[in-house]
Amino acid sequence: MIIVWILLGCLGLVLLLLLAAVVRTMLIPGRKSDYTPAPDPERAEAYARKLSAMVRYETVSVPGEDQREKFLGFHKVLEELFPLVHRTMEKTEIDGNLLYRWKGRKSDRPLVLMSHQDVVPAEGEWLHEPFSGDIADGKVWGRGASDTKCSVMAFFQAAEEMIADGITPRQDVYLSSSCTEEWGGDGCPKLVAELERQGVKPWLVCDEGGGIITEPIGGVHGNFAMVGVFEKGRADVRFTATSEGGHSSAPKAHSSVARLAAFVNEAETKHIFRRKMPKEVAAMFETLALYASFPMKLVFSNLWLFRPVLLRVLPMISAQAGAMIRTTIAFTMMRGSEACNVIPRKATVSANMRFIPHQGMEESLGIIRKLAEKHGLEMEVLAANDYTEPVDIHGEAFRTVQQVIEKTFPGCAGSPYVMTGATDSRFYQKICPNVVRFAPVIYGPEQMKGMHGMNENIEYNCLPGAVDFYKNLIEAID
Repeated sequence: MIIVWILLGCLGLVLLLLLAAVVRTMLIPGRKSDYTPAPDPERAEAYARKLSAMVRYETVSVPGEDQREKFLGFHKVLEELFPLVHRTMEKTEIDGNLLYRWKGRKSDRPLVLMSHQDVVPAEGEWLHEPFSGDIADGKVWGRGASDTKCSVMAFFQAAEEMIADGITPRQDVYLSSSCTEEWGGDGCPKLVAELERQGVKPWLVCDEGGGIITEPIGGVHGNFAMVGVFEKGRADVRFTATSEGGHSSAPKAHSSVARLAAFVNEAETKHIFRRKMPKEVAAMFETLALYASFPMKLVFSNLWLFRPVLLRVLPMISAQAGAMIRTTIAFTMMRGSEACNVIPRKATVSANMRFIPHQGMEESLGIIRKLAEKHGLEMEVLAANDYTEPVDIHGEAFRTVQQVIEKTFPGCAGSPYVMTGATDSRFYQKICPNVVRFAPVIYGPEQMKGMHGMNENIEYNCLPGAVDFYKNLIEAID
């Protein structure tokens, strides 16, 4: 009887908490993110032509190859498109990587605007040839149109127009663009080393990574300025199983392939990495809650009650959201025997890991190493770096970026979020405490699908807003 009363008491408490959450949610006014670019066809078409010229110059980067001559050719395109920038700013070129200094009235709070020149290869059958730079259907088509020559064009154009208007920035402005970003090369580190040599310590760095995302979570409609505030760490890891091998007609138990398979299965089906909601992710959900339908609003605006449930279900609902709350491991490459009737003596599987701050590189690698040892595997870390320190989402720098977003894109809600990918901006963390990842262009479902895929494009009506964002950001730093 006592157990029954306890259960009834617990049920009553749960119902009371649910009622409190429902009432609280009903009292929160709903909002609508209704930002769309204001019509500005003359500017949009002019910017589209410049972006088209940049896309037409193929800048695919290849790991380990000296491609300086190729990128010097691209630099000539930039000189033709942005002559005032090249006459006014101090230019430094290092192995195809670019750094420009626009001297301001002060130098104590430098601003770095950055995005990369290089692009990934283009494969498959495209609607428009990948390096055509075609302007059609309101879009600029081609590899690099959205990732990320659009940003490079926009901050060069912003500076070009401000110089033409006789404006001198309040603080030094640096334009930074590497040619090795797509394969994590040493281009950006060389630029950072040059700034270190000069004693430059940027106050704010703004790179790609986030953007104005259309429907960032299913059920949350509209365009939202998602600002990346830190990057997860990453590692490439190889696991090797060895056995006697032999002929497939007389297989022994616990072969190298079988042990690898058991290891992969356990890593993917067991919750080996701890789930926790970073405060930046909580802030993202609380922001998006105001624009969501009632069921999502109920959950997202009452994390005090639903956080444990969200931590369990997020990876099942959304791989992207799930990656924001835990370290992940993705198995990507396998190798074993060269023949179907030969049991390999050695078999390998490789994986890419992404580390979350609450369970960083050392701890996460330790967990997967222990699991590998359980299955009799050897583990080799091929390359690794830890997560970057988050920007203070309540600090002056992040607040400045949010204010510029509000000014440039009226009606567009801004929110912090976690970068699950990797950008060049992580290299700036060693000299700058405020590194944000935000490309001020609109990425709808089509643009997201085209990034590193086929038919990459950008709707050029958003380009004037991108240029204005960089202008406003330059003017906001004092």
